[in-house]
Order: sequence, then C-alpha cells, then structure tokens
Amino acid sequence: MNKICKLLNIKYPLIQGGMANIATHQLAAAVSNAGGLGLIGAGGNDEEWVREEIRKCKALTDKPFGVNIMLMSPHAPKIAQVVIEEKVAVVTTGAGNPNPYIPAWKEAGIIVIPVVPSVALAKRVEGAGADAVVVEGTEAGGHIGELTTLALVPQVADAVNIPVIAAGGIADKRGVLAVFALGASGVQVGTLMLTSEECPIHDNYKNKIIDARDTDTIVTGRNTGAPVRVLKNLMAREYLKMSNNGASLEELEQLTLGSLRKAVVEGDLDKGSFMAGQISGLIKKVRPVKEIIEDLFIDIEEYKNNLSIL
Repeated sequence: MNKICKLLNIKYPLIQGGMANIATHQLAAAVSNAGGLGLIGAGGNDEEWVREEIRKCKALTDKPFGVNIMLMSPHAPKIAQVVIEEKVAVVTTGAGNPNPYIPAWKEAGIIVIPVVPSVALAKRVEGAGADAVVVEGTEAGGHIGELTTLALVPQVADAVNIPVIAAGGIADKRGVLAVFALGASGVQVGTLMLTSEECPIHDNYKNKIIDARDTDTIVTGRNTGAPVRVLKNLMAREYLKMSNNGASLEELEQLTLGSLRKAVVEGDLDKGSFMAGQISGLIKKVRPVKEIIEDLFIDIEEYKNNLSIL
C-alpha cells in the first residue's frame, strides 16, 4: 500500500493545497469524499472561523481531512490549539517553523506534515517529529521558494526518512509519475483544484486559469523577500513596475490591499491577485473534484507501461 495512503487513511496519495481564502470546508469535504485529503486553509482568519469551518466540514464528510496553518498569522497559536480541541486528523503548515507546536499536536494524535522549501527545513521538522513533508517547487502558485520541483524533491527524498509529498507543477498523470520517479510518495495539488466545480471562487478566476498559456504567470514580491506567483494582469504588472522603480513596501502593500479577495470573491480581472501555478496552461476545463482526482490515478500503471522510456 502507498505510504501516504496508509499514513492518512485515504484512497489516493493526494493532498489538496491549503489555499488561503479558497480552501474552505466545501472544497476540503469534496476532496476527502473523492478519496484524497482535503484541507481547510486557515490563512489569516481567526481561530473561531477555523473552528466553524472544521465543524462544517465534519457535517459533509466522515473521511479524514486536515487544516493548513499559516504560521506567520497572529492567530496561529490559538488555531494550533483549536485543531487539538476539534480532533483534526492532519495539520499542514506553511510560512514559518512548526517545531514549537509539533509536540502538542503529536500528543493529541494529529498527523503533522509541514510544507518545506529546502532540505535544511525538511531535516529540522523531521527531527522535531513531523510525519511527512510537502516539498513545494517554485512552479507552484501563491507564495513560493526558488528551487524547482525537479531539483528539490530528490534532494529532500535523499535527506529524510519520512515520506515526501511533491507540490508544484502537477496537473496530470505525467506529473504524478515524474515526482514518484524523483522519490515522492504523494502529491499536493492546488491550481488544479481551483478549476473544480466545488471550488468556491469566482468564475472569472477559473476562466482565467483555463485561458492561461504556458507563459502567463509572473512572480511579484521578489524584491521584498516574499515572492508570489500569480497570473499576469494589470495589478501584477503595475506591482512589478513600481517595485523596479524603487517603491516602498508600504506603497506596494497599498496597491495589493484586498487583492486576493478581489480575485476570489469579486472576480476583478484588473485588480485581483489570481494566484496560480505554471501548470495553468495545461488546465482546459472545469470538472468535478472526483473526476480530477481519478484522472490523476486511475489506470496510472497502464499509462506508465505505455510511456516511451529509454
């Protein structure tokens, strides 16, 4: 049995990305019901919002699901306690070091899977008791590191003894097989789930991904040390122009204030921040979550055997 499926008690070795303001109970339950592991993305929300989302998710699925905690959030300490109180099965973490929280989560029986951008952090969280790691390459949407999935996954897989889950640039069977060949035991997908029927984002967001070409993502925030991959639009281009001209951090923050909400809720094509990965150019239609997941894994052995490999 696949390591990730056994660890998480799921049918397919897939975790849904914990996308802030997007990964709600609705999407998480749909993914878990379809055989993957759904995640509620805490983002910048407070602990009571997270508690309510957990309870709503429990009403929609009896399968395991998890919560992604953004550790740089001021609400992270209280959310860390809420997942214990609500008996959440899995916690994934990003934007920070989860090690101070891991002992309490492990004592509560929670499976802990930090998202890591480097070998060094992967080894640190393994030493602290993490059960697995999500290794996210720069191809991914949203907040990113610099190393590619192709380069990072095998280096982390060689450095740790816990299972590795690959993220960034995965949209079909080819991507799944590729990261498995690199040493991963599972995948995390985010952009692919944005175009699911169950994903609660504006249709303009979904259509922007579907219409995207291979070169239609851009990275903002490199100059500030917080790079974010988004689809090109007026706001993203203005951000880069201002950044290159020496704009202050305050000026840049003012430009992007509320931009994710403008994309997710309002579908504002000019002023929204449409976070999405480089894989957007491969996504051609809106589909149910179940179909998306099954398309990644069903008959994958037959597909592998038919590949032209030297």
